[in-house]
Amino acid sequence: MRAALLLSILASPALAGVDEAVDQHLLPGVQSFAEAAEALARTAADDCTAGAVRPALQPVWDAWVAIGDLRIGPTEAGALSIAFWPDERGAGARALKAMIASEDQAGRDPAAFADVSAAARGLPALDLLLGDPDLSGYAAGSYTCDLVRTVATDLAAQAEALSENWTTEAQALTTAGEGSNAAYLSDDEAFRAIYTQILSGLEFTADTRLGRPLGDADRPRPTRAEAWRSGRPLPNALGSVEASVHTAELLAGAPLPKTEAALDQVRRAGAAIRDPSFQDIEDPTARLKVEILQQRIRALLDIVEAEVGSPRGLQPGFNSRDGD
Repeated sequence: MRAALLLSILASPALAGVDEAVDQHLLPGVQSFAEAAEALARTAADDCTAGAVRPALQPVWDAWVAIGDLRIGPTEAGALSIAFWPDERGAGARALKAMIASEDQAGRDPAAFADVSAAARGLPALDLLLGDPDLSGYAAGSYTCDLVRTVATDLAAQAEALSENWTTEAQALTTAGEGSNAAYLSDDEAFRAIYTQILSGLEFTADTRLGRPLGDADRPRPTRAEAWRSGRPLPNALGSVEASVHTAELLAGAPLPKTEAALDQVRRAGAAIRDPSFQDIEDPTARLKVEILQQRIRALLDIVEAEVGSPRGLQPGFNSRDGD
């Protein structure tokens, strides 16, 4: 079956959409993330108090969700310490609180901080430090203020490294099949690498970004939502979906009317949700609206499979987490 599938794909037209997806979405997206993270670090360097840093964190989240679910090449490894979530056991919170309690010197030294647990770095660390009522009331000149500055500096360094490393990955994707390319041996491999991440991102948003806070019908878990202290659960979900569809359109190299119609339904469902942090989902009406959004995203995923994957021989039901 796999041999027949491969022959079907190889018989299809050239997969030129890989170049467009890389040049028009991935590369500019990674660069935007690096620029937003650098702006955040500059803000924290000038004033590391929570009130000053919080507004600069929002553009960093926006830039990250535009590219963070496309975990290809350097993003796959980089995501671990940029956005360690879900943190099932609360390791990040424990590590950061221990650093504050002991005033660990790594919290004032970006070079040393790069060696701390991935769970205590990146965007989730800033969500906690800037949004937790027990932690965010720190004063200028305090250890926690210095720690926020260090986390922001470390994040900017990670973002810059990601941008630099993507130069090599972009070259590999856009020269797939050439004799010197050992990473992607055919156009199909490059296409499939991006396509599977589009589906995986949509699955992750429906099943984890929305599924975790929804919990069970009789026991919602609002504080399990991603970056809920920063009001990011809904913006992150919608931003990731928008990015997935944009990438799918570039990859397909053609209009996707059914996908666009399904995306519009996702947008409508998102607009009906009143609390972007999902902290009201213990209310049945609020919960229902998040469930509807989840259903719309799952429907969108099916349509992307049919409209992007099927024309290339990848039938609906293709496992987006299976690279074979």
